[in-house]
Amino acid sequence: MKICGQNIRKIRRSKDLTQEYMAFEMGISQKAYSDIENSKVKINLEILTKISDILGIKPSEICSISDKCGTNDYEKKYNGLLEYMKKKGISIPEDL
Repeated sequence: MKICGQNIRKIRRSKDLTQEYMAFEMGISQKAYSDIENSKVKINLEILTKISDILGIKPSEICSISDKCGTNDYEKKYNGLLEYMKKKGISIPEDL
């Protein structure tokens, strides 16, 4: 997870964004955000998604060493849900 924090810092700096800005956008304190970059807290999918949205990148660009850090697990669950809905005859909106 240390690599993920380092990647977040590198990408944030390359986009010329401050920790204060990131923390504000995430609705957390600057200290809490700093802890993320310094790998003092575990980065879960929710945190990874928020950060990648703010940075305008895919979660896998931050942390691609594990399926849990990327989007593969989410995509598998999404596809599984769609398959389940099809089998049960539940209508699926066209925009999905």
